[in-house]
Amino acid sequence: MNKRPVNLDLTTIRLPLTAVLSIMHRISGVIIFLGMPILLWMFGQSLSSEADFLYLQDLLDNLFFKLVFLGILAALSYHIIAGIKHLFMDQGIGESATSAKIAARLVILFTVIAFIFLGSQL
Repeated sequence: MNKRPVNLDLTTIRLPLTAVLSIMHRISGVIIFLGMPILLWMFGQSLSSEADFLYLQDLLDNLFFKLVFLGILAALSYHIIAGIKHLFMDQGIGESATSAKIAARLVILFTVIAFIFLGSQL
């Protein structure tokens, strides 16, 4: 008989920060994948003609479209920053538990800074 403890209540499980950021990295990848057609369409619109560029500017004045665009940019910036952290870890930097926690906090800090900067530009 297996005597291992079983915890089926997911609300009581507390994941470490590094695990939460790992899950968020995957989620941001999905958001980027789903948002890439939108970004490519916007890029095409911005380059096709002056009228289409002005239409795109008017579209981004709408709060809904602005939030969608900002959400995609936030996911992209988080994914890039977390990816850079993974590149450092591939080189053996930040693999200990303590440095992984510090790196996770730095990822959050740099993402918030990038989000504030991107939000202020819209």
